[in-house]
Amino acid sequence: MERAKVTMEFLFRASPTILYQFLTTPSCLIRWFCDGVDIQGDSYIFIWNGTAQIADLVDDIEEERLRFLWEDAEYDNEYLEFRISTSPVTDETILEIIDFCDADEIEDQKQLWKTQIERLRQETGG
Repeated sequence: MERAKVTMEFLFRASPTILYQFLTTPSCLIRWFCDGVDIQGDSYIFIWNGTAQIADLVDDIEEERLRFLWEDAEYDNEYLEFRISTSPVTDETILEIIDFCDADEIEDQKQLWKTQIERLRQETGG
């Protein structure tokens, strides 16, 4: 199956500092992203529906970028990345997400992220 890179951008009223906290702190991650998480060094053990997936944090620039590599990923060049920036025009915080999925699942993947981001927006106050 052909793989596709999916890139999405979302605007937030929350500051980059708050958004970064919600992307890196276990108590915040479980409020919008996963059912549970344990951090051991640079490894994040995410739990969804009782199943654990391990992601290694390979790039961390505070309040700017996080990149995770999934330990059980089929393809070495795939990752999950969160980029945080500020719009120079509106002063809103921009969260860009880069993820990968099967080419025939792009719309489902986008919908999943939209749902997750709505939860994140509610938790961060916008």
